[in-house]
Amino acid sequence: MKRVDFYPTHRHGDFLLRAGRPYPFGASFVPGGVNFAIFSRYASVCALVLFEKGELQPLVEIPFPTEFQIGHVFAMIVFDLDYENIEYGYRMDGLYRPHEGHHFNQETILLDPYARAVNGRSQWAAQPTPNNPYPHRALLPYDDFDWVDDHPLEKPPEDLIVYEMHVRGFTRHPSSGAKYAGTFAAIREKIPYLKDLGVNCIELMPIFEFDELENKFISPLTGAPLVQYWGYDSINFFAPKAGYAATGRYGMQMDEFKALVKELHKHDIEVFLDVAFNHTGEGGEDGRTISYRGIDNKTYYMLRPDGSYQNFSGCGNTMNCNNPVVRNMVLDCLRYWVAEYHIDGFRFDLASILGRDSAGRPLANPPLLEAMAHDPVLGKTKLIAEAWDAAGLYQVGSFPAYGRWGEWNGKYRDCLRRFLKGDEGQVAEIAQRIQGSPDLYTGRGTTASINFVTAHDGFTLADLFSYNEKHNLANGEDNHDGQNDNYSWNCGWEGSTDNPEINALRQRMIKNAIAILLVSQGVPMILMGDEVGHTKNGNNNTYGHDNELNWFDWTRLESNAELYRFFRNCITFRKVHTALRNQAHFRHEDYVGSGYPDISFHGVEAWQPDWAYHSHTLAFMLDGEHARGGLEPDDTIYVAMNMHWEDHQFSLPRLPVHQKWHTFVNTSVPHPNDICTPDKEPVLANQKHLLIAARSVVILVGR
Repeated sequence: MKRVDFYPTHRHGDFLLRAGRPYPFGASFVPGGVNFAIFSRYASVCALVLFEKGELQPLVEIPFPTEFQIGHVFAMIVFDLDYENIEYGYRMDGLYRPHEGHHFNQETILLDPYARAVNGRSQWAAQPTPNNPYPHRALLPYDDFDWVDDHPLEKPPEDLIVYEMHVRGFTRHPSSGAKYAGTFAAIREKIPYLKDLGVNCIELMPIFEFDELENKFISPLTGAPLVQYWGYDSINFFAPKAGYAATGRYGMQMDEFKALVKELHKHDIEVFLDVAFNHTGEGGEDGRTISYRGIDNKTYYMLRPDGSYQNFSGCGNTMNCNNPVVRNMVLDCLRYWVAEYHIDGFRFDLASILGRDSAGRPLANPPLLEAMAHDPVLGKTKLIAEAWDAAGLYQVGSFPAYGRWGEWNGKYRDCLRRFLKGDEGQVAEIAQRIQGSPDLYTGRGTTASINFVTAHDGFTLADLFSYNEKHNLANGEDNHDGQNDNYSWNCGWEGSTDNPEINALRQRMIKNAIAILLVSQGVPMILMGDEVGHTKNGNNNTYGHDNELNWFDWTRLESNAELYRFFRNCITFRKVHTALRNQAHFRHEDYVGSGYPDISFHGVEAWQPDWAYHSHTLAFMLDGEHARGGLEPDDTIYVAMNMHWEDHQFSLPRLPVHQKWHTFVNTSVPHPNDICTPDKEPVLANQKHLLIAARSVVILVGR
């Protein structure tokens, strides 16, 4: 027996209709049909446009009757649709007055902001069909994936080791051997590699649908057109990119990505998404109308009084995230990815934009950030902010956290780089950074700090010690793009060299960086490829390159096995030692009666750190009895960092009777004795003094 409220009341040609439900937005299945609901505050009329899959001309255009409009929502049920063979979009009409912020044009077919899947660009970099009136097409997918008993892993954040990865770049190189290189499916083949390396969380650069062909620059080095490779210019926030799926041509990208998440969870690896709600791929005044601009430009974007676009993102437009409609869309999107894709966490690109009002002013109590922090569905989801934007708002340490947010700690990155290369005046600050930055995150704990040395944006770790300057000519912007302040050091020669002494120094500097990163309190993040010495030839802004600059070269696992072993053992060491994974900041006192404070600082003389401006040496000791507040006791760990260009003799703190120092790392020692297998460290010959070579790190374990 059919429900009365699902009988059709209207007809348009052969299509049976009924007034729809205003929520949820988007296309949702109801008994006998599909409910289409779309918001536009300023549109005067709206029509639903249906296509048979792949056809250039619409199957039908169905205007929303006036009685199907509820407030500012057009809502309609269409019955008996062959949903597996249908693509849909909308036409909106209203005022075309750009100087007032209105860009309505009934000639343009628009993508539903709430579309769950997008067709039309199902193969990476395939040229669009000529004369296609609607290149990016919404699909009607059914969420019927069998998750069995999978769910977000909810790992304690202090236990995470994050690996920032680009979906395509991870397996696109011919050396990957992946069956479907550059796809979600190919990552599944590489899970054994991730397990061997030891990371337990991957942070995927944007996987929402974007147009990789939007880049208009040409490489002056090759003459080839560049692409939008990184994917930060989303055209839809709910749809996984079809071009990243081996099954994208069959419209199965949703299931392929879910299968990846399910398999990663099965191997105890969390999945974070890098999301960019701060702007879209529609660009500025000269950009394309794909979705938001044509549906309700004045609601979705921050505009100046003359109707032009505010540009706090550096990408032509800025989303009006604290407008209630846009705010709800962002929340709906995040809930959807957590509920339907079992995502464990999100990293928010240029997150400071999310705290600006419609005029661009920073808010003291940003509604969107507060709503995300307290949302019931997102209650156990990790939230990480890139706490700055392209217009100069820098909130590292002051981002509105509501007890929930972590931050990419840009101050950690900059201080560690400067300390490593020997800048003066860094010792006092590096002491804060290795403690989880208590000066920045008082009351928030160590896990507010996402520690990193490198990320997709900037030099790789190998390039950090190979180049003094950026080399971005291949980007087609006359080397004007990318950051100029990289705090890098080329070790005496710009670029690659055959000089064995310089290459050995560079290798040691990389080891110094990763050793310090992985003994720092907080959440460490590693850039894909750093573990095998990946180079971008000094290019610090490779957003447009679908080539070896961004692809993981799997042959380096053999050619740079020494570095890979060092990374892997440092990761294992962190996992073994609870003293490195405290949630609370140190108290600098002995509160368990061990005879030692939880952390102590030292210099070349034990218990006497040198805080002078000209100092380049620092050591610290973590008392194992205080690990995790004394609840999970550990060995004692001593880390000595000599970033001076001269060797120094360090006197060692005395251990309790019957304990001895064992050497885990000495980056100045040639491979394979530079690092040991954790728990198999040899006893240090001299228990009182240790000569630490110039520009090197030593890690000792007391047991």
